[in-house]
Amino acid sequence: MTDKASIVNSSPLDEGLKMAVIYHSNYGHTRKVALAIEQGARDYAQDKVEVRALDVDDMDWEFADAAQMMVFGSAVYMGSITAEFKTFMDSTSKRWFHRKWHGKWAAGFANSGGLSGDKLAALQQICGFSMQHGMNWAGFPVMPTGHSEQDINRLSSFMGLMTQSGNDSPEVTPGEGDINSAKLFGEHLAQTLINQPPKLQLNKED
Repeated sequence: MTDKASIVNSSPLDEGLKMAVIYHSNYGHTRKVALAIEQGARDYAQDKVEVRALDVDDMDWEFADAAQMMVFGSAVYMGSITAEFKTFMDSTSKRWFHRKWHGKWAAGFANSGGLSGDKLAALQQICGFSMQHGMNWAGFPVMPTGHSEQDINRLSSFMGLMTQSGNDSPEVTPGEGDINSAKLFGEHLAQTLINQPPKLQLNKED
């Protein structure tokens, strides 16, 4: 027997596959990374996945709730995600309670001014948030090509994407290697979603 709020399996949404790249950026550097992830996913998926980058300060909740892949990203301040991104996280508590995002894919990225900047701590926060929602984590399985600013995955991060921006405008930094890494990250996530679309679990109410 099941109660009236029992969970049932369903196919991916009829409207098609969707990926939401949800981020917070104070000065535009993390936004640059989010847009590169969006571009990489779009270039790979073509018309198979609808991809949108969503600023937490101007959220499209309808699209986010419909997305089967959610990519979360934040600038890193004082070894943590930004206060604004934490506010976004906390604002999803009702979705957490009703398991609205259960079974979706999740991934994360973090950008800081320092080469380390404790970005791993920020990715762990994002991963823990995703686990709270019952989501499935997708990492970044691309081997580093080296450690120069032109190299792919130069910070050797596999849990998610790490990028670094210097003390300059977003037009200049993050550099070529990090932006190309972000595009590859988006490509990998789009491929994952296309090849393994989640069978979302929905609350069926009487």
